[in-house]
Amino acid sequence: MMQLLFSFNGRIRRTNYWLGALGAGLAYGVVLGICFAIMMMGRDGPLAMVGGLLAFVVYFFLLWTALALQIKRWHDRDKSWVWIFIAFIPIVGAIWALIEVGFLDGTPGPNKYGPSPKGVTGPAPVAT
Repeated sequence: MMQLLFSFNGRIRRTNYWLGALGAGLAYGVVLGICFAIMMMGRDGPLAMVGGLLAFVVYFFLLWTALALQIKRWHDRDKSWVWIFIAFIPIVGAIWALIEVGFLDGTPGPNKYGPSPKGVTGPAPVAT
């Protein structure tokens, strides 16, 4: 689980990507709700600052997790981590990243980022 959510090395399948993203998003939503409740209880006092600080820390971990998941999916597509920046191109970039990372299959067999997460040892041999 730590390798899936916090490491930038290797490759992951689409299933692991979607489950990791969904799990991290749900956990973030729950913790953010708790942080908001703490901030409301404290209003302008120190408890509000604690809630805000906790929300910031949780956001940092969610950002790290999102980057780790997406980078490993780009690796599975046999592309460098630099491709995460395509999402910054208005409209087209986000759609492109969603399709590449979320819906397209990874390269069959091993690539320069590691072995296939599906356990495939290589492309099918060509019959001669």
